[in-house]
Amino acid sequence: MSVSVSPASSRAASVDPWNWPDVARLPHTSRLRTVAAERLVRHTLGRLPLRVRFGGGEPIGLGGPLMEVHDLQAFIRRIGAAGPIGLGESYMAGEWEARDLVRVLTVLAEHEATLFPAPLRRRRGTWTPRRQAGHRRGPERSGDNVRRHCARSSELSALFLDETLSYSSALFRGFPAERNLLPAAQHRKIDRLLDLAQVGSGTQLLEIGTGWGELAIRAGQRGARVLTVTLSREQQALAQRRVREAGLEGRVTVLLREYGKVLGRYDAIVSVETIETVAEERRPEYFMMLDRLLVPGGRIALQTITMPHERLPEARTAFAWIQKYIPSAALPPSAEAIEQLVHGCTGLRVAACDGFGPHYAETLRLWRQRFTQRAAGVTALGLDETFHRMWTFYLARTEAGFRAGHLDVGQLLLTKDQMAA
Repeated sequence: MSVSVSPASSRAASVDPWNWPDVARLPHTSRLRTVAAERLVRHTLGRLPLRVRFGGGEPIGLGGPLMEVHDLQAFIRRIGAAGPIGLGESYMAGEWEARDLVRVLTVLAEHEATLFPAPLRRRRGTWTPRRQAGHRRGPERSGDNVRRHCARSSELSALFLDETLSYSSALFRGFPAERNLLPAAQHRKIDRLLDLAQVGSGTQLLEIGTGWGELAIRAGQRGARVLTVTLSREQQALAQRRVREAGLEGRVTVLLREYGKVLGRYDAIVSVETIETVAEERRPEYFMMLDRLLVPGGRIALQTITMPHERLPEARTAFAWIQKYIPSAALPPSAEAIEQLVHGCTGLRVAACDGFGPHYAETLRLWRQRFTQRAAGVTALGLDETFHRMWTFYLARTEAGFRAGHLDVGQLLLTKDQMAA
């Protein structure tokens, strides 16, 4: 939604306007819209299991985690102009805080369907920007800090990931999870996926999406012959180095290649959280490619983030904060949508599917805590305070999505009949 802008609030004054134009400046809204937005926000927040304090006054709400709004007018103007996007940008600007950010965002997520009266929900398109056709990665210019994050992703990842460099959900033995157990939990997730695909000595394995190489190394240590493909030169270089250090150069090959250009036939195929990055209209092609590359009797093990099927229609069109500020963000499928695609487009079948969303919530909690502890490392990478607040909000918001049930993660087993051509 295009809006004119006015000078920043006092708290956003230190935000770099070149890197963060929509955070550094407040959107212009009419007085009538601002007054209406304030009434709506006060009414809405007052009905939730939250405590919301505006400018140091008495909290409103029904009790729960405390949300401190320091700059009420800026907060209201951003929400009045851009809804949920404005909420995130207001946090990036430092206009509101929460000691327990995840609990606040979880409450908002859990009550999303009833945050506004029915007539206003039907008019949501008048205040929530819509996703433009063909839009995949946010605006053309979402800030130099975001681009620097993309260019130095291994250094940023090293600030909050464990030594396996696994940027996906771990699988814990129990909760609450502890950071020192995260590497073992990541290996447990990987081993479970490899077990699903029956990867062992002599298996010809294809991995789609190398990440930083941990799964390929783990499979190579089982005696498999692994081809893993990535679109990132940085990931390829680091994964190749790690493969060499593990003494697996003869078993693991890391290629810079699009999945659609992979040749050959494989006994097993594995992929961790890559389906979400495939544009929805290309997912039939993706599953047909898996079918083409798998030998008869072969097995495919996929780990993917999913969302409830009933949320897909709105998610397809809404332009959310995460699409604007996180370059890798994409639309997760639903488990039902995956099954429909597999059944309708391939000779594969879904043989098993389970979810373990609470484990992703715990993984994200550990990442966020580590990221917060290593704030000095963010600065050393040339990333500013606004980036730090953006990444913290991203990790907290995603964790809240899993805790509220808006997101899930699971491992799927796809099989191919022995008699398939």
